Amino acid sequence: MEQNNNQSHPYVGMWVTEDGHIRHELLKNGRYDEARGDRQSAYQGSYTITDDYIEYLDDTGFTADGEFVDGVLYHAGMVLYREE
Repeated sequence: MEQNNNQSHPYVGMWVTEDGHIRHELLKNGRYDEARGDRQSAYQGSYTITDDYIEYLDDTGFTADGEFVDGVLYHAGMVLYREE
């Protein structure tokens, strides 16, 4: 199992939909911050990564998951790409 506080984890960073509407930042401390359009910090919470599988727990209690495949994040029907 990967550690969320691993600052060198390859999945930490910004993930963005192709149209740029959803911006999903996986932070080094095991937290995430998701922006939607002009709405900054629309969703925030914690995440856990095991291999290529990610589980989210929103601060409101909502849960979701996703998978990293060939450098792409598939999450809740969205396709997000790494922003360098």
